[in-house]
Amino acid sequence: MASTIKPRSPAELRQAVEWALNEGVTLDIRGSGAKLALGKPMVCDQVLDLSGLSGVVDYAPEELVVTLRAGTPLKEVEALLAQRNQMLAFEPPDLGPLLGQPAGEGTLVGALMGNLAGPRRLSAGAARDHLLGFSGVNGRGEAFKSGGKVMKNVTGYDLSKVLAGSWGTLAVLDEVSVKVLPAPDQTRTLLLHGLADEAAVQAMCAAMGSPHEVSGAAHMLGRTALRIEGVAPSVEARLKGLRDLLMESGASVEELGTLESRAFWREVRDVMPLKAAANDVVWKVSCPPTEGPGVVARIRAGCPAVEAFYDWSGGLVWLALPNSADADQALVRGALGPAGGHATLIRAPEAVRAEVAVFQPPAPALAALSARVKESFDPKRLFNPGRMG
Repeated sequence: MASTIKPRSPAELRQAVEWALNEGVTLDIRGSGAKLALGKPMVCDQVLDLSGLSGVVDYAPEELVVTLRAGTPLKEVEALLAQRNQMLAFEPPDLGPLLGQPAGEGTLVGALMGNLAGPRRLSAGAARDHLLGFSGVNGRGEAFKSGGKVMKNVTGYDLSKVLAGSWGTLAVLDEVSVKVLPAPDQTRTLLLHGLADEAAVQAMCAAMGSPHEVSGAAHMLGRTALRIEGVAPSVEARLKGLRDLLMESGASVEELGTLESRAFWREVRDVMPLKAAANDVVWKVSCPPTEGPGVVARIRAGCPAVEAFYDWSGGLVWLALPNSADADQALVRGALGPAGGHATLIRAPEAVRAEVAVFQPPAPALAALSARVKESFDPKRLFNPGRMG
């Protein structure tokens, strides 16, 4: 079993990386370990535990920015922001329970490094769009910084986009600054009952294309959910407009109030509507919204037992399939069709993840670019070797 290094300061973190570089030691980068089961299995010499780098460094509510250490639990950040009626607009999901871990144990930096965003991704952007700046150490043992602590400082945005989604394979961060936004006064949800997948996606796309500022659109178990947020008079007016727009769908309509809506969308955020059995494999498919029902239909033709629900107006499809030796990867990725997209294996036994391409295999040109980026940041392959394949 690999031993653990637990730095308590940025200086100690850099010393740990320098030591690993000099000794040729590979590092398993962990915040809380809540997402350790996502990705290819790794065999590393040492665990680099970032939980000792925890706490809020600076919070400027009037500037809409919070700066924190890399090991800070996400739930602590959300609790702090709630005191000032603010939020992380990209709704980072808590995938712990889906991955067999306790709820509420993940870190904000872990969500950023996975570029994980919830239902508001449609209106607020991806996780990477909220990362203003950071500091850390690359695989050459060099401390570096990018961006800043104010929203108008755009220096380093491209570097933020490189690191977000790298799953700790390029650099280890010690501090991040993240944009926050005011939380809405009201959250209301229209639930349309009885729509088939194709009709549901049509309704969601119509709602998202309307002037009613829909901030969430999901479909599961015969229910199509559309979220509207803001101040009360605006919410009421937009709800009426949305009802009028969707009258022709023929679906029965139910409305959820603010408390019910917030609980409902937390469940969507954390993938709870996916009725996955304990031994099911779970895939996340991103595709053009109108292609989602076709993707599910093609998978269902080869695996009738598949369970699915749609987020992001149909552009994100969560799938649960019975466990198999290859997680049905050919079936899932083959269902994407000519419109394109990508499929990520989110949950599967370690033996399956060891054999399957967990992340969508990139096109040759993109693979070559990724290799050059890896060579620039971590030429000795110190960080999370093999996690992304």
